[in-house]
Amino acid sequence: MPHLIIRGVSVDQVKTVSTSLVQDLADLCACGTDNFTLEIVNSTYVFDGNEVPGYPLIEVKWFNRGQEIQDQFASIVTKHIQALEFPEVEVAFSTFQESAYYLNGKSFASS
Repeated sequence: MPHLIIRGVSVDQVKTVSTSLVQDLADLCACGTDNFTLEIVNSTYVFDGNEVPGYPLIEVKWFNRGQEIQDQFASIVTKHIQALEFPEVEVAFSTFQESAYYLNGKSFASS
């Protein structure tokens, strides 16, 4: 955890930035790179009856780390995705409560 769900960016594009992106985020969050998951969702975007190119939308699912870390996290993600020549990047956070997140049937709140 954190889990990044990436839309509007190809698998090959994410591969080119994945190592440096995850390392920068791990440094910020003071955790190992193995805590991160990158999931690329293949989406079809439709507007006005036509398929249209998508735009980068990255949803971050994680435990609350405070506004300052969240702002820096969003900035790091944006920088790496914009390096792929996307002019705009949207980042949205979904925060889990530790009491509502389980690993092997054990709540993170009881750890």
